[in-house]
Amino acid sequence: MTTVEQFPQALSIAGSDSGGGAGMQADLKTIQERHVFATTVLVAVTAQNTLGVQDFMALPPKLIDEQFASLAADLSIKACKTGMLADVERVKAVVKNLKQYDFGPLTVDPVMIAKGGAPLLSDDAISTVREELLPLATIVTPNLPEAEALTGMHITTDAQMQEAAQKLQALGAKNVIVKGGHETNTASASDFVLLENGRSFWMTTSRFNTQNTHGTGDTLSACITAELAKGATIENAIRTGKAYVDATIKQGIKVGHGHGPLNHWAHVEAQNEV
Repeated sequence: MTTVEQFPQALSIAGSDSGGGAGMQADLKTIQERHVFATTVLVAVTAQNTLGVQDFMALPPKLIDEQFASLAADLSIKACKTGMLADVERVKAVVKNLKQYDFGPLTVDPVMIAKGGAPLLSDDAISTVREELLPLATIVTPNLPEAEALTGMHITTDAQMQEAAQKLQALGAKNVIVKGGHETNTASASDFVLLENGRSFWMTTSRFNTQNTHGTGDTLSACITAELAKGATIENAIRTGKAYVDATIKQGIKVGHGHGPLNHWAHVEAQNEV
């Protein structure tokens, strides 16, 4: 099997969002827009729209295993990401396969709660993510509630965001973004980045007055994954991801009657693509 001049390929390991705004659908749209070929391992199916999650069902671990094996037998995947993993059994199945197959750098988006408040990861699976998945992560991208659940901290200040990032790195994740979008400060949103080499920095953007932010975490992590699949450095992948998400919010579209999706067709100014 030849891998000469293979087009960049990335993998989303996640749940399906029938409403199309988040989950695997957001991953696919983002990876495609970043000119990378997107592949999938489906972990769960949700009945979901912009108003919330009405129901979901996790797939059997055997089918998860078979999806991984199919991809490994044929494709040349250069980066991968996780999203919704549902429960302990599914997290363990994904961890097992990530150890078995080399799909490049791993972005862990520790999805726990949907925008509308529905749980997407069982409480008892949080420790499994912490102990078994994070040590495999090239980068982990929690929002504030997710960072609190993984570290056991209460995070309200910049200093606590930095401390949480250090704790997540100590758990095994090489690089960390703690996203500050859940802060009560309405003027701006700041994310703290801690890199494997010890470098750290803040990324701050002005808040945009919209409720159409469904899928922001999925989109950021998918963009980072796509950039890593193209061979970008981790810092450049992070900065491109931030610029892309910012554009998808500011160049918004109207879909549905609740927390609407991002505009994945958004144009990112060339000077923002580092």
